[in-house]
Amino acid sequence: MNKNPRIALAAILLAGVSCAPAGQSQQVPEAEESHVQQRLGIYTEVDLAPDLSALSESQREVVAILMDAATATNDIYWQQAYGDKDALFDAVEDDDARRLIEINFGPWDRLDANAAFVDGVGEKPLGANLYPADATREEIQAAADAELRSLYTLVRRDDDGELVAVPYHEAFAEQAEFMAGRLRAAAEVSETESLKHYLNLRAEALLSDDYRASDLAWMDMKDNTVEIIIGPIETYEDQLLGAKASHEALVLIKDQEWSARLARYAALLPSLQETLPVPDEYKAEEPGTDAELNAYDLVFAAGSANEASKSIAVNLPNDEQVQLEKGTRRLQIKNAMRAKFDAILAPIAEELIAPEQRAHVTFDAFFANTMFHEVAHGLGIKNTLNERGTVRSALQEHASWVEEGKADILGLHMLTELHAAGELGEAELMDNYVTFVASIFRSVRFGTTSAHGRANLVRFSYFMEQGAFQKDAAGLYSVNFDAMQAAMRGLAERLLTMQGDGDRDGVQAFWDQWGVVGPDLQGALDRLSDRDIPVDIVYRQGPDVLGL
Repeated sequence: MNKNPRIALAAILLAGVSCAPAGQSQQVPEAEESHVQQRLGIYTEVDLAPDLSALSESQREVVAILMDAATATNDIYWQQAYGDKDALFDAVEDDDARRLIEINFGPWDRLDANAAFVDGVGEKPLGANLYPADATREEIQAAADAELRSLYTLVRRDDDGELVAVPYHEAFAEQAEFMAGRLRAAAEVSETESLKHYLNLRAEALLSDDYRASDLAWMDMKDNTVEIIIGPIETYEDQLLGAKASHEALVLIKDQEWSARLARYAALLPSLQETLPVPDEYKAEEPGTDAELNAYDLVFAAGSANEASKSIAVNLPNDEQVQLEKGTRRLQIKNAMRAKFDAILAPIAEELIAPEQRAHVTFDAFFANTMFHEVAHGLGIKNTLNERGTVRSALQEHASWVEEGKADILGLHMLTELHAAGELGEAELMDNYVTFVASIFRSVRFGTTSAHGRANLVRFSYFMEQGAFQKDAAGLYSVNFDAMQAAMRGLAERLLTMQGDGDRDGVQAFWDQWGVVGPDLQGALDRLSDRDIPVDIVYRQGPDVLGL
């Protein structure tokens, strides 16, 4: 809770109602139509319409209520990412520009390094609207009030210009009350006791910003078919400190058949931790074993889960204490994954992978790579070895992309180890390697404002330098199996060590060295653009699409 003296909440919030530069009018002119249309063209639309016929009437009612609850995260995320949504839309008349604003939750293009596509709005602040636009990293870190760096507060200035923390449940009280009420309504209808328990605890958490009890209850849910993730979750929006979580919601349906195939891998985590290519002290933490791997179909996405780049898997909760006690749950979003494979990854492979290796780009390998990426979030180290706190707090704005990069590379390491142990049956490891490389071209297109985009940019440069893959005269790429294994181990060791050391300066230097778009990569990206291969997907979703 905020330990500052009580001040007028409305006045504080008004100090951060928009990310537009101070003194600039909100009456901004329309964006250039041709550019906006081109940017809209990087998306392909996908219906979120999984088969709900196996659900009971009660479960269908729960889904409808949870979708209703999820919509409130849109309002909150708009305020966290930009500010006054209505003023922005009122100032822009062009329908295409409004649609692009809607996709990006603001006038900055998330898949184009946050470039402004509406004249007059200026650059996007690193801290979005989570902090005052004039607040610096040093000012916030030097402040005595630890609540300023809490996951669950906005930072504003009081009448004297001092920084104050405003708890989310106060800043977004109306939305929190609405979400809590709808979660409790869903709990009353639900036939699943574990889901009832979680929904009631999550409702309390939204009204208090204390999420640990509900996170633990979420980990204990084993028998539910209907699923919701809701609340302030990831810190991607905060590129100033990486300290603030943004609101999102995902409503999902468990695919029981696919989930049964995945269940056995969670038990292998402790043994896989021992295989990590780092000194023992960097793998001394024992990952929680009460973890799950499940496959889901996405029904509805809102808030930060529905901004420009869409997730195809989830690994939660992020609370390090819960992770060490119980592990995490890994949710593979099967319908989103299939949509991205068919519309994006397969065409990328046709354009950039050498013909003799294209057959190695498969949906099964894409699914496995994604799944073990999420599993790998549970490996490595959560707390620094030199009393710098958690890895997340020590690496600050770099924490997210380093963690995503670690998960990518350790996922591939795990697949390599499991294949050697005969745990993957007839699966061909080369499928995973070539699909992994093709996926680098997919994810690097998210840009440097995306944690996933940054992680893939570093990996492309590092792997290219290490000879993990090579480009022929026609600009087509092929994997060098042995060199890729060596590069995989080398990059894993470097990322894990920087995490364990809490070495923010080392991470910055590593980024400066490898986070560069060279001519090889730029040429490949230009080819994908020239072929009009989509960068990401946009959802058509809601009760009408589902037939509810």
